[in-house]
Amino acid sequence: MLPGGGEQGDQHDTTVEAAQGAVTLAQPMEIGAELDWGADAWAEVRTRARRAGRAYVWLNLVEQRLRAVVNAVLRPIYEPVHGEEWVVAAAGPAGHEWVQRAVAVREVSRRKGFLLDPADDNVLSFLTLPQLRELVVQHWPCFEPYFDDRRDLELALDELEVARHVVSRNRALSRTVLDQAERASARLLELLGAGDARTAAQRLPVDAIEELVADRFSDVVGVYADRVRLQRQLPVEDLFAGARRLDAVGIGLNLLVQNYSGRRLIRLAEAGCRVRLLFLNPASSAVRRRERELGLGRSEMSRSVEMNIMHMRRVRARLRDPGAFEIQVFDETPRFTAYLVDGDSGDGLAVVQSYLRRARGMEVPVMVLRGGSRRVVAEDRPADSGLFEVYREEFESIWTDARPVS
Repeated sequence: MLPGGGEQGDQHDTTVEAAQGAVTLAQPMEIGAELDWGADAWAEVRTRARRAGRAYVWLNLVEQRLRAVVNAVLRPIYEPVHGEEWVVAAAGPAGHEWVQRAVAVREVSRRKGFLLDPADDNVLSFLTLPQLRELVVQHWPCFEPYFDDRRDLELALDELEVARHVVSRNRALSRTVLDQAERASARLLELLGAGDARTAAQRLPVDAIEELVADRFSDVVGVYADRVRLQRQLPVEDLFAGARRLDAVGIGLNLLVQNYSGRRLIRLAEAGCRVRLLFLNPASSAVRRRERELGLGRSEMSRSVEMNIMHMRRVRARLRDPGAFEIQVFDETPRFTAYLVDGDSGDGLAVVQSYLRRARGMEVPVMVLRGGSRRVVAEDRPADSGLFEVYREEFESIWTDARPVS
């Protein structure tokens, strides 16, 4: 019937029936008001995403490493007898349910074209971290020759489980749980034979995120608002411990002279570390200009630099090979302080601070640089020498023009 046609009574009945069966719809404005996110909500979401992203990278590394270990240990045992079904055989009756679930997921991935890499077309690639752990536990006698302590391995995996559960369900991850997950992951990678034994990495462990985005930030692995915050993360003892070479340039080198004892320096030098220290000449006009910038009394800074040089001379005098401990002074305008540890090997660390007009060394922002061999450069980007090499070359240039201290 066309609108407006028929008797008035029929129209009234139809209207009543429609009203009785109608569903109330929300107005567009009501829905739109609920979808808006304010600045605080966006800040919270970004914080969650950053934490979850860091945790995911660590979890991914551990899972890949554990999968490789399981493959290396169990595959030679089961594959000769069971062929492609060796994972199903290794799971046994106790793991029948979860391994069959992995088989089903693989079949679905095959049909829908989700398997982009042929190397992933196997049941092992579809096992989760808890399932890989179950294989290790079930076959511990096979893994025992490769690990010192089963308890350490299981405790580290237990610590990861909270973060894995939260990340897999996209829930809020606290900073405490993220820190725990990163420590547990680093420990697991070490236990599973993927730890980095190089000295530079022991001083400042390589961060998983650093490995992935190193090409974006050159070789800068840390930036701190001041030296106090740096020393919380990287104590002086850890920075210089085990160094094979130490080159330092600056006004007074207080980070080294006042925070690393003479006895430790002697032990470091006697263990074979070659040391080169470049101080600003305390008698130069540059020291007086710096004193005026900082509002210090006349000769206050020059006396401090002289005392530091004298202290280093006493350390050098106690060495069997004083030639391995060189001290020089330069007269140029000081532009930065740098401590280069094992800089000649291309795999060291550097702590660099620029001089600000009104700020003392403890208050100046700090950069931490890692030597070039740790950097990961994207395939489509040209490699460059990084900031570490820039400051190392600058040190060598100043050293060439400096004068030795007798």
